[in-house]
Amino acid sequence: MSMILNNSFGIDLGTSNIKIYSLSDDSILVEKNMIAIKNKTEIFAYGDSAYEMYEKAPSNIAISFPLSNGVIAEIRNMEQLIHFFINDLSRNNIRQGDFYITVPTDVTEVEKRAFYDLIKEADVKAKHIWVVEKAIADGLGLDVDVKNSQGVLVVDVGYETTEISILSLGGIVRSRLIKCGGLKFDEAIRAAIRKQYNLVIGQKTAEEVKNSLKSLEEERRDAVVYGMNLVKGLPVECEIPTDMIVMSMAEQFKAVVDNVKVILELTPPELAADIYKNGLYLTGGASSVSHLSELIAESTGLRVNSAENPITSVAIGLSKIMKDDNYKSVAYSIEGK
Repeated sequence: MSMILNNSFGIDLGTSNIKIYSLSDDSILVEKNMIAIKNKTEIFAYGDSAYEMYEKAPSNIAISFPLSNGVIAEIRNMEQLIHFFINDLSRNNIRQGDFYITVPTDVTEVEKRAFYDLIKEADVKAKHIWVVEKAIADGLGLDVDVKNSQGVLVVDVGYETTEISILSLGGIVRSRLIKCGGLKFDEAIRAAIRKQYNLVIGQKTAEEVKNSLKSLEEERRDAVVYGMNLVKGLPVECEIPTDMIVMSMAEQFKAVVDNVKVILELTPPELAADIYKNGLYLTGGASSVSHLSELIAESTGLRVNSAENPITSVAIGLSKIMKDDNYKSVAYSIEGK
């Protein structure tokens, strides 16, 4: 593999957040993976500033997530977003560099190829483009020596999907991508509040409630939300008990747990023994929602190792691949495939 260029980047495209590791200043950019387009053509905002407008924008500004369920849905918008972010990181002076991009394992070859083509077409002067299976980068970001470890179970709970993978000796033995993640947790909270209180709350409000659940429980406080009362047709403030929020997400948590169990049932016995010794590695932006890790531990009997930096664990893994020659072999090129 060629000598890596200093201004190279590692990209982890999440449905909700884009994470970009920059080798030149050894930093990770985390921004919302969103774009706001005015009058169907003009790019009005992107990243966190587009998210600020989400659910508040007038009808002539369309705000969207270019990724859906872990795969690229709006390729042109995604190309433009990558170009903008790389341009920002390069201080308006994009120079030739190598790019490493993660892909989910349980998607088609065509969908994997789309991630590669995305970088190629984004006008970012990519010299080489390397593809890394997301679960492998996750393992490295969680301090697992993926090349020598056997039987490592990684559960990455994202915004729309959860990827459950078993790694062994630098490869992926099994992987399953399910359509359940933080967004489903938010939707469950919204549905419960609507049913119980005749109150419609926004997507952002539900996300804030979910993310603050742990601290609310510690402080023994209810969640305070603002929304539209369906009976009165007026905006109101309402207090929601934390136990109701926990209950509302129970079914979604169970879906994650059930799929972890399915993967475990399909695991060869020798690897199962290693998984039992190592425990399960839990990461991803929605993995730190209150009670999820306890439920997984309780239901599987495994120790749960929770990521210190769940949102950036994949990007941290990419940084290790880019800096350490020992890990270069886990990246591959699909050029000409």
